[in-house]
Amino acid sequence: MGASALANLLLDDWETPAKIRFVSLLYAAGGALAFPVGLFLARLVSLGRHWQVALAAAFVCLLATTIGLTGGLFALQYRSYYAQWHEPALTIAWSIQFVHTVATAFYQFIVLGIRLYFPLGFIALALASIWFARQQR
Repeated sequence: MGASALANLLLDDWETPAKIRFVSLLYAAGGALAFPVGLFLARLVSLGRHWQVALAAAFVCLLATTIGLTGGLFALQYRSYYAQWHEPALTIAWSIQFVHTVATAFYQFIVLGIRLYFPLGFIALALASIWFARQQR
């Protein structure tokens, strides 16, 4: 996932090398965290079923966990930037600001960040799903 983000950002001639490195590492960390979780969930869903179910379960579970965990890391970074303008921690106003900031970050990631998975990330997702389905036989 990091390689997919890096390739897209370099082809777009995006920002500065430091920002390209940071975003690529964020995507790589999200993919690395999501892979074992996605495989575990796919095994739970496809236990004792045909290879077609294993393939679909791996694809959906890896996709959802990769987007969810990478989006979560993005939301944490987004929230850390805006924390300087938030109320003191664990107050009602802070809680509202926290929820709205994280929701905004997830929305922004879905709208702007998923494009960095094309095409390399989805190729890797398909290959990992095929590998998983073959292992289940």
